[in-house]
This record gives sequence, structure tokens and C-alpha cells, in this order.
Amino acid sequence: MRKLLKKEMKLAASPLSYIFIMFGLMAFLPGYPILVGSFFVCLGLFQSFQCAREANDITYTALLSVAKSDIVKAKYMFCIVIEFCYFVLTSIPVLIRMTLLSENAVYRNNALMNANLVYLGFVLLILGLFNLIFVGGFFKTAYKFAKPFIIFTVVVFLVVGIGETLFHIPVLSALNAFGFTHIVLQVIVFLTGVILFSVLTAISIRRSIKNFEKIDL
Repeated sequence: MRKLLKKEMKLAASPLSYIFIMFGLMAFLPGYPILVGSFFVCLGLFQSFQCAREANDITYTALLSVAKSDIVKAKYMFCIVIEFCYFVLTSIPVLIRMTLLSENAVYRNNALMNANLVYLGFVLLILGLFNLIFVGGFFKTAYKFAKPFIIFTVVVFLVVGIGETLFHIPVLSALNAFGFTHIVLQVIVFLTGVILFSVLTAISIRRSIKNFEKIDL
């Protein structure tokens, strides 16, 4: 499995998958829907799937002495590694904004989503949806990926819209808390994101293995 993952990262990956990790720093931007950064890291992963398809990577890998289930797992592991790197990077500006910059007027007067643990929960939800909708959709054929990505794009911007709207409802204004205000609520939403990411990814991996086993390469 380690060798397959190394192959994914060195041979099948598009450079954009690594470059777009830097969009995690968008969490520093005031007056910008920072959740959109999560879409860009998914777009980078999409480019890797596109490059792999054009190079017949799936067929090549299937010719190796490896189980078809391992081929699927390696693709998911690559995605999870990139997603984890993005999550760690975007957590840095979140922690800075929650501590050193929590009283900064630029962020206090920002009408859009604040960078806090609720934001990180939404990030995990988006990444989990990418694994479920796009990666899972790709492994239905192991070739076609345009339709799954279009569906994912629609869903992700709906999630972004919901995330940017909820805290404008008076009873949900605490979702846009600054610093460690309403920290219990922030932690609950964050942990919900962790659970959703884990569950959505696990379901997608299981379904993808079953679907890929049925494909005659």
C-alpha cells in the first residue's frame, strides 16, 4: 500500500494538487467567503484524477500484482493526505485569528463567515462530500469524472451558501463567534464535521471498492 501511495503522489498527481493546498491561507482574508478555499483544494485533486485518466493510470496499476481494492484505497489515501495538509494549513490562520487577531477591527467588521472552529467543521464537511460525491462517483466507471465533479460543485456552493447564511439568523449568530466565545458550540460543530468527514469517506471507500470490483478493465 505504501508503494501504491508513493506512486500516486509522485507519478499520478498533478502539481496543482500540491499548489492548491496553499488556498488554506485564504482563511486570513476578510471580506471573502473563506469556505471557497476548500473548493480549490478539491479542484486540485480533480486535476490529478484528470491527469491519471489521460495517462491510463488505472489500467497500468491494475496490471500490477495488486488487489483492485488496494488501487481504490491508494487513490483515497492520496486524497486524504492532500486534504489533511490543507486542513492543517488552514487551521493556522484560524488559530491566529482566534487568539492574536480576535479583536482586530478588520475581522470584527467582516460581514462574512469568521475563521473559527465552526469554519473548520464546514471545511471537513466539504472535504467529506468531495470524497463521497466525486471520488465515489469516479469509481463507478473508473473513467468518467465530469458529471461527479459538476454535482460536487453544485453541492459545495450550496454548503458555502448555507455556511454564509446561518449566522445571519439571530438565533444562530453564535456560529460566527470570535476568539473562544461560545467555545462549547464551536467544539460541537467542529466535532460534527470530524464525524461527517469520517463517515462520508468510509462509506465512499466501501462503495467504491464494490463498484470497482465489478468493472472489467
